[in-house]
Amino acid sequence: MKATETSVLQFMQKSSQFAIPIYQRTYSWTDVECRQLWDDILRSGRDDAIKAHFIGSVVYIEKGLYQVSSQTPLLVIDGQQRLTSLTLLLEALARHVGDSEPVDGFSAKKIRHYYLYNDVEEGERGYKLLLTQTDRESLKALLRQKALPDQYSLRIKDNFDLFSSLIEKLKDVAVLCHGLSKLILVDVALNREQDNPQLIFESMNSTGRELSQADLIRNYVLMGLEPGHQTALYEDHWRPMELNFGQEAYGIHFDRFMRDYLTVKTGEIPNVRAVYEAFKAYSRRPPVQEEGVDKLVADIRSYASYYCAMALGREVDRTLAEAFQDLRELKVDVAYPLLLELYDDYAAHRLSQSDFVDIIRMVESYVFRRAVCAIPTNSLNKTFATFSRELDKNHYVESAMAAFMLLPSYRRFPSDEEFKRELMTRDLYNNPRRSYWLRRLENFGRKERVPVDEYTIEHIMPQNDNLSDAWRSELGPEWERVHQQKLHTLGNLTLTGYNSEYSDRQFTEKRDMKGGFKESPLRLNQGLGSIERWNEDAIDERAHDLASIAVKVWSSPDLDREVVSRYRPPSKKTTPSYSILDHVHLAEGKSSRARFEALRREVLGLDPCVTEEFLKSYVAYKAETNFVDVVPQAARLLLSLNIPFPELYDPKGMSRDVTSIGRSGNGDCEVGLSNLDDLPYVMGLIRQAFERQMGNDILEEELAGPRPF
Repeated sequence: MKATETSVLQFMQKSSQFAIPIYQRTYSWTDVECRQLWDDILRSGRDDAIKAHFIGSVVYIEKGLYQVSSQTPLLVIDGQQRLTSLTLLLEALARHVGDSEPVDGFSAKKIRHYYLYNDVEEGERGYKLLLTQTDRESLKALLRQKALPDQYSLRIKDNFDLFSSLIEKLKDVAVLCHGLSKLILVDVALNREQDNPQLIFESMNSTGRELSQADLIRNYVLMGLEPGHQTALYEDHWRPMELNFGQEAYGIHFDRFMRDYLTVKTGEIPNVRAVYEAFKAYSRRPPVQEEGVDKLVADIRSYASYYCAMALGREVDRTLAEAFQDLRELKVDVAYPLLLELYDDYAAHRLSQSDFVDIIRMVESYVFRRAVCAIPTNSLNKTFATFSRELDKNHYVESAMAAFMLLPSYRRFPSDEEFKRELMTRDLYNNPRRSYWLRRLENFGRKERVPVDEYTIEHIMPQNDNLSDAWRSELGPEWERVHQQKLHTLGNLTLTGYNSEYSDRQFTEKRDMKGGFKESPLRLNQGLGSIERWNEDAIDERAHDLASIAVKVWSSPDLDREVVSRYRPPSKKTTPSYSILDHVHLAEGKSSRARFEALRREVLGLDPCVTEEFLKSYVAYKAETNFVDVVPQAARLLLSLNIPFPELYDPKGMSRDVTSIGRSGNGDCEVGLSNLDDLPYVMGLIRQAFERQMGNDILEEELAGPRPF
């Protein structure tokens, strides 16, 4: 490796050509990064005291270790974003100055000759910068002032337009020219025989947009291959996958897809910030290595097509597309690992279309019922990550139904009674999925679907806090309570195309007017035409009727006990039963008893799924399995946290690594609790072990989006 500080413009002028390898990500700078570059350039250009402005490095591979005086194209592995943005800025500047020369060397002719073209070369060798795929053709068209291709690069066009508009607004273009001439970078040349480009690439922490997990994975897969193999893999598999996602969706969704893919393959949910590391570990497994990189990339492409069908609306089968659309509206992202595996079986004809749809609808019902019943959602990741282990693929639907019915209480599939009760009383108006449940209720059993989005939600009893005397009389002496409790509930909500005409009219007027409830073609309004008075009893009766339909829309699995029993795992061997009385240090009056009682309250309060089990030498707290074990001692509680020591964030250094040390309890981290003042901090450590087991991350809410309710 050889690194040299140099002027950006000199670097671009002396270089014969920059070629972006196919394994690099596409150009991805947004308005934010481009404006930052623009501001830095203008600040340097306006201030004579600023002699230079550093913009980072450009790292490239050459066969030998020599600088940019060589005529060999430079394969850029870091610096593409800055080089592309500067190229767009220089082209915009060239068009603006034309034949004028505000600063020596900055006429259109000189800008293009020095920094944009290789004038004596033909074809693609005539460009200073060659990008990849869609970006390449778009940039070439811009530089030759030709029309952009039909499938043009959004970032190339948008950022060129941005720079053009900024230059047009600039009062003194000489400031921009002076700023450009002050830019410097570090020119880093790598020797392919002596340097490891992959390790260098991973260690880069350059300015601009942070590399995504997808960028790192693609580079890891392709960078080390021979050029021909690299090109074939990219063009046959990776490029079609990028096109299937689309320019914008690839950057947004691919990281999430890869996380779900690895969950399917390993049964473990990678940390959202460690997907790349999890992929490397998976790719190095002997069975994966034996099959080779071509099989791995082909497999990724297949699963990516499934993901795009489900998450991005690319499904061609109408019935499946409708089911996936409902999942997207409900934000059931957590179920994608399970559904990816099912889709693979469907694609391989191991799962029929009708059975696939039945299981999708079961998943939808499970998530929606739990949301309505306000059951905590933090176990859903783990539920769907491991659900397929319970399936008998010779009896797909039956085993799926049994698996749902056998889920423990905190993961339970809510019963019809629980679901109906909660659905009738919950505020269904002020939730982000109200259009979803109204549409599903209205269209259940219909072949001709009603476009619910064309209607508005109607409160039969008006929302107006200042109800008219007539409405107060209609509701009865407890009208205030009825209005407060029933306003946003199932029984009082419907759909209409006459919302403004209905306004706050009396119920009988809404019922009998032109376009009123009597004439409504909507199923949600059936029965309203025969009701004489809208009061609490009418609201409750309608809620009951709609809830009875809802249990069919979001149906629950129903199997005979004998069938379910066949899928029940065998009972574990009985073990001796212990209690707090078996721990001498937790006896009444002992100092550790108070510590223990305070700790157990906090741990059990983490989540309804947490259980406590007294064993001979310690007390175990479990979700899926033990996440913290407590060993009572005379002067303290010794805690064993079930989390790898390197993953534990412990700025106070209270824990120690006991990975290779014999100990009671489970886990690689040991923490002592002797002072209750440390309890809040210690609970922060325990919570990390709990959330790791449940498959949660700091960014989980960001990644998965809003929850259903």
